[in-house]
Amino acid sequence: MKNRLKVLRAERDWSQSDLAAQLGISRQSVNAIETGKYDPSLPLAFRIADLFGLTIEAIFLCD
Repeated sequence: MKNRLKVLRAERDWSQSDLAAQLGISRQSVNAIETGKYDPSLPLAFRIADLFGLTIEAIFLCD
């Protein structure tokens, strides 16, 4: 699954650590999601979408 997380984070000038702190996860988890090595759980995907004010579908894209 592809995602726009890195772009959305960069638009807000947030580091991976900044985003991780806001989501209550590790920086390593943010990195794994951004690089496609890990797909977030549905509750985490909803938290990410809420944080950016977007729908899940606007952030996470099927390959």
